[in-house]
Amino acid sequence: MGKPRPGKIAVVTDSTADIPADLARAYGIHVMPQILIMGSEVWRDGVDIDPPAFYQLLRSSRHFPSTSQASSTAFQQLFEELARTATGIVAVLISSKLSGTINSAQAAAASLSDIPIAIVDSQAASMMLGFAALAAAEVAAAGGDLATVSGAAQARIDRTGVYFVVDTLDYLHRGGRIGAAAKLFGSALNLKPVLEIRDGIVTPVAKIRSGRRALDKVHELLAAQIAPGARVHMAVLHVAAPEEASRFRQELEARFHPVEMLLAECGPVIGTHTGPGTVGVAFYTE
Repeated sequence: MGKPRPGKIAVVTDSTADIPADLARAYGIHVMPQILIMGSEVWRDGVDIDPPAFYQLLRSSRHFPSTSQASSTAFQQLFEELARTATGIVAVLISSKLSGTINSAQAAAASLSDIPIAIVDSQAASMMLGFAALAAAEVAAAGGDLATVSGAAQARIDRTGVYFVVDTLDYLHRGGRIGAAAKLFGSALNLKPVLEIRDGIVTPVAKIRSGRRALDKVHELLAAQIAPGARVHMAVLHVAAPEEASRFRQELEARFHPVEMLLAECGPVIGTHTGPGTVGVAFYTE
């Protein structure tokens, strides 16, 4: 991707998109922080605490963290600020089946009548969502109108997938985001499940005996979907697993030759639900 300048339509996403901060700034994407709670502490994801600090606390604290969606008041304040210079707002947000964020944004939009606002339910999270927000920002920078910008996000969603391997299902289970993978819990104590987000929920793809073999399975799944010579964009994702993510990135580059490869460390909210050691990849083909 190039790095277009922000256009008249403002693009908003939330912090679960895991877009690298420098890329979000370059594209003029406004990132609404989700809320992270641990004991008596409350933080805004990516604002009050960064991933390294959070994951260190996660290992040492006796409190298990929880998360909450950004409030309608926070969205209203952001929308009002953007309305001063934008002609419209497109908010591309985490799956409504994983979070109440869409509800907060819709409530805020309903309270504002002086600017058109389109809310896009990505049915996704992490860089599966991030790629959709980037598509919207790219079209907004080229001068697209509200319908064109929101349509670009939806078109990207329809072509994007994500696979990830968690070290344990405990975090998804505790956080209540386990979705269709619930049937694995209790039978997967020694397994490394390969998961995807399908139709907005976490869905199991395969049960593998080791993390290395699980990533090999991801290679197989990608190869089945990416035609030889296809122009593919990828983002390797990880939760406190930089070395494994770096190796995985090199393997994917050598095998699929993506025209774009990003490396994204998942933020604390995503990390709360997937747990340390998670590695995955979001991808789409042109």
